[in-house]
Amino acid sequence: MDATRTALFTLASPESRGIRSSAILAFLDAAERQVQHLHSLILLRRGALVAEGYWEPYGPEYRHTMYSLSKSFTSTAIGLLVAEGRLSVDDHVLSFLPDEAPAQPSANLRAMRVRDLLTMTTGHDADTTRNLRNGDASWVTAFLAEPVAHKPGTHFVYNSGASYMLSAIAQRLTGQRLLEYLQPRLFAPLGIEKPTWEASPEEIDAGGWGLNITTRDIARFGLLYQQGGVWQGQRLLPEAWVNEATARHVPNGPSSNPDWEQGYGYQFWRCRHGAYRGDGAFGQLCVVFPRQEAVLAITAGTLTMQLVLDLAWEHLLPAMGANSLPEDRAGQSALATRLASLRLPTVAGQCRAAVATEVSGKTYCLDANESGFDAMSFDFREDGATITIRNAAGEQPVVCGFGVWTRGEASLDRPRLGTDLARPERVAASGAWIDDRTYVAQICWYETPYLQTLTCRFDGADIAIERRVNVSFGPLILPTLTGRAAARIARQPTAD
Repeated sequence: MDATRTALFTLASPESRGIRSSAILAFLDAAERQVQHLHSLILLRRGALVAEGYWEPYGPEYRHTMYSLSKSFTSTAIGLLVAEGRLSVDDHVLSFLPDEAPAQPSANLRAMRVRDLLTMTTGHDADTTRNLRNGDASWVTAFLAEPVAHKPGTHFVYNSGASYMLSAIAQRLTGQRLLEYLQPRLFAPLGIEKPTWEASPEEIDAGGWGLNITTRDIARFGLLYQQGGVWQGQRLLPEAWVNEATARHVPNGPSSNPDWEQGYGYQFWRCRHGAYRGDGAFGQLCVVFPRQEAVLAITAGTLTMQLVLDLAWEHLLPAMGANSLPEDRAGQSALATRLASLRLPTVAGQCRAAVATEVSGKTYCLDANESGFDAMSFDFREDGATITIRNAAGEQPVVCGFGVWTRGEASLDRPRLGTDLARPERVAASGAWIDDRTYVAQICWYETPYLQTLTCRFDGADIAIERRVNVSFGPLILPTLTGRAAARIARQPTAD
């Protein structure tokens, strides 16, 4: 048993906590059939860890990008500041940041309160985030310059810029970034180690996105809320704040996804069945079931977040009984085996192809492309391949295992995400030949939701590389890369 894991949670069999092992297996079966892809799962019931699993190449030690699940941590910082008497949710936003306000702020901007930031009812017509990130002004100045079309408190618009403003207010009050402020108050007590948080050019944590933590960290955060703000006998957060932050404050429908129209709290979403959650793009979930005393923590790379919740309601929720159940040793053994063997699918195909010898060792010069790939070369072996991509950061070798995920590091552009090429990222890759002239490689950035599939078609000296990503804020199909093999330089004879 992982000693670190044991120290984090009480361990218990599902049945001892009133949930059937077979129900958890049914959830896993359904998720693997219908959802692409879950990356990790932790289920807590009555304070104990009853299931934990990771789809290789993901693992318990790796932090994962949280996207908007970050917002619930920002809300928690505001709750702590309220408890310390340093602000009220009814304080006006401009009172904290008067130096960055427009010369003549509108009546609606003057009326905007911290509560309106928390509930996404700032009065804006649309999310302000794009304008914050694309302009030359500080993000605070840009937010305060946005037209406030509606009376604050009356009009729900999901607005990550509002979450950033909460972070900015917290930093203005404390002189510390959210990471620093939360360290002794939340992160250290929960055992959340080395969290990182994306910051604005002004060195203010983004608030609405950008937090990177592990799945175990998500679960502990959820358990803190499920226990009313108490962690291991110590009160970290007032119970009144937990109740207020997770209550329905504003309507947020209609939506084609029923769990996105149950109302919004203080940077928390209400769910069906009396549950609530923090969530982030592509399936980063912290679902709290107050009535069932349960927490479900998930990371993923999926476009069907509602389906993940539907499967939880279908398989997990009805299996949570009021009393403990007889131990199911066979079911527990099957569940343990399944959780230990989870893996993202690797490329199905052959390890060899006739053309492999012909193209192995060649360098293909690529036509201009948005990813900044200048050239690619291939080295095919019996146990896999190495694809070396040349870009502005130099040569980036990616080792593709055959039938397995092979981990490494590379500085590659994750399309349309503005990746910093100066900082190598952890990647894992697999690949196989799917016909005589086509090699398919998958590259997984396993601290993020992203997986990219490269379908490399060799035709004489020419190459065409079709690209697809599993999730994206834009198109999933990326422009095809094209290129041609560079002429080999013949070795000149040496004089005797």
